[in-house]
Amino acid sequence: MTGRNLCFDPFFFMFLDSWEPAFYIFDRWWLVGEKICRPCFEKDVTNMHDERVGGLKKGLVQVYTGNGKGKTTASLGLAFRAAGHDFRVYVMQFMKGQTVYGELEAARRLGPNIVIEQVGRKAFVTREPEPQDLEMAREAFQRARVLVASGDYDLVVLDELNCAVDYGLIPLEEVKAMIRDKAYHTELVMTGRGAHPDIIELADLVTEMREIKHYYNEGQPARKGIES
Repeated sequence: MTGRNLCFDPFFFMFLDSWEPAFYIFDRWWLVGEKICRPCFEKDVTNMHDERVGGLKKGLVQVYTGNGKGKTTASLGLAFRAAGHDFRVYVMQFMKGQTVYGELEAARRLGPNIVIEQVGRKAFVTREPEPQDLEMAREAFQRARVLVASGDYDLVVLDELNCAVDYGLIPLEEVKAMIRDKAYHTELVMTGRGAHPDIIELADLVTEMREIKHYYNEGQPARKGIES
C-alpha cells in the first residue's frame, strides 16, 4: 500500500470483508486514473492558448538589410508562413505606391489573417523628398507605432523602413522608441538597405543580403511574378 491521498466512500466498505482490499482497489484505481488525468491538469495553459489561437509567447526584432535582392521577399515569405499558422499579420510597405505587386492579391486571397498596406506615391523618392512624401511616411509610421505597441498583431513587417529612415522620411529616434515600446508577444521585422547601426544594435536578428551577381546588370528588366 502506497499511502496516497485517497477519497473514500464509507458505503463502499459495507460490501467488503476487510479494509485492506479496499485500500488496494482504491490504490490501483488511483494509479490508472493518475496516468490518464494528471497530464490534463499539468498541461501548460499558455501552450493550450497558443495552439488554439496561434501567436508567440515572446516576439523578437528582425532586420533584413544589404544591397542584395531578397529583403522584401524574405519578409513576405515569413508573413505568409505566419498567416498559415493563424497568426495575425500586418505588413506596411513604405515608399511603395504601385498596386501591381503580386503580394497584394495573394493577401486578399488568403483572407483576414494578413493585411498589406502600401504607403507612398508612385513616383520614385529621392534623398530630397517632397513634402508629400514626408507627410505620407510620417503619418503612416505613427499608425505603425500604434500597431506594434498594441499587441493586436502577432507579426508586423515594416518593409523598406530602413530606407525611409536613411532618406530622412522618418526620424531615427522614433524608430528606436517604437522598438522599445513593442508589445512583448509581437514579432517585428524591418527591411531595407542601409539599416542604421542603432537599429542593428536593438535587433535580435540581422541578416545582410549581399549582391554577388544580379541579372539587372545584364539588362534583364523586372518580371511580373518575380520582382512585382
